[in-house]
Amino acid sequence: QVQPVESGGDLVQAGGSLRLSCVGSRVDFSRLHSAWYRQAPGNQREFVGGISFDGRTKLTDIVKGRFTISRDNDKKTVYLQMNDLKPEDTAVYYCNVGGAFVSGTYLPQRASWGQGTQVTVSS
Repeated sequence: QVQPVESGGDLVQAGGSLRLSCVGSRVDFSRLHSAWYRQAPGNQREFVGGISFDGRTKLTDIVKGRFTISRDNDKKTVYLQMNDLKPEDTAVYYCNVGGAFVSGTYLPQRASWGQGTQVTVSS
Protein backbone atom coordinates (compact mmCIF):
# COMPACT_ATOMS: atom_id res chain seq x y z
CA GLN A 1 0.00 0.00 0.00
CA VAL A 2 1.40 3.40 -0.98
CA GLN A 3 1.19 6.11 1.62
CA PRO A 4 -0.60 9.39 0.91
CA VAL A 5 1.51 12.47 0.20
CA GLU A 6 0.92 15.75 2.00
CA SER A 7 1.99 19.17 0.77
CA GLY A 8 1.28 22.83 1.31
CA GLY A 9 2.94 23.47 4.64
CA ASP A 10 4.81 26.74 5.04
CA LEU A 11 5.84 29.51 7.39
CA VAL A 12 3.06 32.08 7.78
CA GLN A 13 2.25 34.94 10.10
CA ALA A 14 -0.55 34.74 12.62
CA GLY A 15 -3.87 35.48 10.95
CA GLY A 16 -2.72 34.03 7.64
CA SER A 17 -4.05 31.11 5.65
CA LEU A 18 -2.75 27.90 4.15
CA ARG A 19 -4.27 25.05 2.19
CA LEU A 20 -2.82 21.62 2.70
CA SER A 21 -3.27 18.83 0.18
CA CYS A 22 -3.20 15.09 0.64
CA VAL A 23 -2.94 12.96 -2.47
CA GLY A 24 -3.87 9.31 -2.23
CA SER A 25 -3.07 6.52 -4.62
CA ARG A 26 -5.54 3.76 -3.94
CA VAL A 27 -7.90 2.99 -6.78
CA ASP A 28 -10.79 2.95 -4.31
CA PHE A 29 -9.93 6.40 -2.93
CA SER A 30 -13.43 7.72 -3.65
CA ARG A 31 -14.86 5.14 -1.24
CA LEU A 32 -12.46 5.90 1.59
CA HIS A 33 -12.77 8.15 4.60
CA SER A 34 -9.78 10.39 5.35
CA ALA A 35 -8.56 12.64 8.12
CA TRP A 36 -5.98 15.21 9.10
CA TYR A 37 -3.92 15.02 12.27
CA ARG A 38 -1.16 17.20 13.65
CA GLN A 39 1.72 16.80 16.01
CA ALA A 40 3.54 19.63 17.72
CA PRO A 41 6.97 19.08 19.30
CA GLY A 42 6.65 17.24 22.58
CA ASN A 43 2.97 16.51 22.02
CA GLN A 44 1.04 13.48 20.89
CA ARG A 45 -0.47 13.35 17.46
CA GLU A 46 -3.98 14.83 17.61
CA PHE A 47 -7.03 14.64 15.40
CA VAL A 48 -7.80 17.83 13.46
CA GLY A 49 -10.68 16.76 11.26
CA GLY A 50 -12.03 14.02 9.08
CA ILE A 51 -14.10 13.66 5.94
CA SER A 52 -16.25 10.73 4.90
CA PHE A 53 -16.13 9.26 1.42
CA ASP A 54 -19.26 11.24 0.55
CA GLY A 55 -18.06 14.56 1.94
CA ARG A 56 -19.42 14.76 5.48
CA THR A 57 -16.93 16.44 7.77
CA LYS A 58 -16.03 16.46 11.42
CA LEU A 59 -13.64 18.97 12.96
CA THR A 60 -12.17 19.18 16.41
CA ASP A 61 -13.58 22.06 18.43
CA ILE A 62 -10.37 24.10 18.56
CA VAL A 63 -10.32 24.57 14.78
CA LYS A 64 -14.04 24.90 14.08
CA GLY A 65 -14.80 28.15 12.31
CA ARG A 66 -11.20 28.45 11.07
CA PHE A 67 -10.45 25.17 9.26
CA THR A 68 -12.45 23.32 6.64
CA ILE A 69 -11.93 19.95 4.99
CA SER A 70 -12.92 19.07 1.46
CA ARG A 71 -12.11 16.44 -1.12
CA ASP A 72 -11.84 16.01 -4.86
CA ASN A 73 -12.22 12.34 -5.66
CA ASP A 74 -11.29 12.83 -9.31
CA LYS A 75 -7.91 14.09 -8.13
CA LYS A 76 -7.74 11.62 -5.22
CA THR A 77 -7.05 14.60 -3.00
CA VAL A 78 -8.22 15.75 0.41
CA TYR A 79 -7.72 19.38 1.39
CA LEU A 80 -7.37 21.18 4.69
CA GLN A 81 -8.08 24.89 4.37
CA MET A 82 -6.71 26.72 7.37
CA ASN A 83 -7.67 30.34 8.01
CA ASP A 84 -6.88 32.73 10.85
CA LEU A 85 -3.87 30.65 11.80
CA LYS A 86 -2.49 30.96 15.32
CA PRO A 87 0.98 30.18 16.69
CA GLU A 88 -0.54 27.21 18.52
CA ASP A 89 -1.42 25.70 15.13
CA THR A 90 2.28 25.15 14.54
CA ALA A 91 2.84 21.43 13.97
CA VAL A 92 3.56 18.75 11.43
CA TYR A 93 0.29 17.93 9.72
CA TYR A 94 -0.38 14.36 8.66
CA CYS A 95 -2.98 12.81 6.43
CA ASN A 96 -4.55 9.43 6.98
CA VAL A 97 -6.57 7.63 4.33
CA GLY A 98 -8.83 4.66 4.70
CA GLY A 99 -9.80 4.82 8.33
CA ALA A 100 -13.24 4.27 9.78
CA PHE A 101 -15.79 6.46 11.50
CA VAL A 102 -17.15 4.67 14.56
CA SER A 103 -19.82 6.50 16.55
CA GLY A 104 -18.57 9.76 15.08
CA THR A 105 -14.94 9.11 15.93
CA TYR A 106 -12.35 8.60 13.19
CA LEU A 107 -10.17 5.56 13.71
CA PRO A 108 -7.04 5.87 11.55
CA GLN A 109 -5.74 3.26 9.15
CA ARG A 110 -2.44 2.23 10.70
CA ALA A 111 -0.60 1.63 7.44
CA SER A 112 -1.76 4.79 5.70
CA TRP A 113 0.10 7.75 7.15
CA GLY A 114 1.94 10.26 5.01
CA GLN A 115 5.29 11.83 5.86
CA GLY A 116 3.68 15.03 7.01
CA THR A 117 4.03 18.68 6.07
CA GLN A 118 5.35 21.37 8.41
CA VAL A 119 3.16 24.33 9.29
CA THR A 120 4.80 27.11 11.27
CA VAL A 121 2.83 30.14 12.40
CA SER A 122 4.80 33.12 13.67
CA SER A 123 3.37 35.64 16.11
